Amino acid sequence: MVNCAILIGRLGADPESRFTTDGTHICNFRIATTEKWKDKESTEWHRIITFKKLAEICGSYLKKGSLVYITGRIQTRSWEDKEGVKRYQTEIIANTMKMLDSRKQESHESADTEDDDCPF
Repeated sequence: MVNCAILIGRLGADPESRFTTDGTHICNFRIATTEKWKDKESTEWHRIITFKKLAEICGSYLKKGSLVYITGRIQTRSWEDKEGVKRYQTEIIANTMKMLDSRKQESHESADTEDDDCPF
């Protein structure tokens, strides 16, 4: 089975970095992908999560408006809010990020990715 997302989009805000209690670096950001046809346009927002070295790179080099190429796996998690309502959130757990802005063309892959479901 394959669980692979491939996205090219722009960051809607600066990335947010944090560390777990065991010191693992996590970086979250959202990117927008836009589809255009005739005189219409549709934008989707995607939540991206990176870990460890890739999180460090994303937190250091990405900013609002950055154009990025992301590959990763799709994950949906659920929880109950304060009122007891079940909530869901779908995210992309990234294992590859490439900066596509002309001034910074670098490619980064996580060396310690456990799930390598993308066949390419």
